Amino acid sequence: MAGRGEGPDFVEALARGLDILACFNAERPWRTLTEVATATGLARPTARRLLLTLEELGFIRSSGNQFTLTPRVLCLGMAFVSSLGLWDVARPHLERLVAATRESSSMSQLDGSDIVYVARVAVPKLIALRVEIGTRFPAAYTAQGKVLLAALDPADLQTVLAEPSRSGLPPYPPRDTESFAAELQAIRARGWALNNEEIAPGVRSVAVPVRDGAGQVRAAMNVTAHAAETSVETLTNDFLPLLLRTAGDVSADWALWQSRPVSELRRDQLDASATG
Repeated sequence: MAGRGEGPDFVEALARGLDILACFNAERPWRTLTEVATATGLARPTARRLLLTLEELGFIRSSGNQFTLTPRVLCLGMAFVSSLGLWDVARPHLERLVAATRESSSMSQLDGSDIVYVARVAVPKLIALRVEIGTRFPAAYTAQGKVLLAALDPADLQTVLAEPSRSGLPPYPPRDTESFAAELQAIRARGWALNNEEIAPGVRSVAVPVRDGAGQVRAAMNVTAHAAETSVETLTNDFLPLLLRTAGDVSADWALWQSRPVSELRRDQLDASATG
């Protein structure tokens, strides 16, 4: 498994550690050092160092000459698990919002310095950007991205903004640090963000946060319009109240979805897999 990375930023040590975690399963919950080395294609000394490191971090425990995973590995997947069902929860709300505004609406989550679209209901209008599920944009130049960045603490914000975008778009002019920090502070205080042709000419949008059951900002929702058809005043005076109400409804429903028993979540995931 090791040695397959090609990118200049590929971290082989991290990949090897993930290989170690992935080699345990329901059929083989316990493995010896030799079995781990064989399953991962690693040399025994390398496998041993990684196992001991993961044990010190609490992800693996040992008994005699065998190793197994600990429940702590569950935290690695909880962010993903908690976002499952977001589209099913949001879809009827987005559809009602689009019917009321006659403009497209999307939801996104933060991934590094980018936003990634996770839900969308579009209207057939010509607009400067093509957007679909999985589309990435630099967060600092979108309304949804600003909402998500405004929810970060200063240290995390600095780390995120230092990451290069993986959107594949040409680089945008760098943001002035001081003015952008002030803008994010204002967004945090008022609870919404505006994009006025920053990501592309002719594109305007307003966005608000979507929260989980603990009140944490986990996603953003927007209304997007063509600048030639929809003014900033229409976005903020007419569409924003509808958007805020919709995001609140999605947040409430998503919190209920997340609070369901794990066994019920697992059954829904299996059903989705079988029908997909």
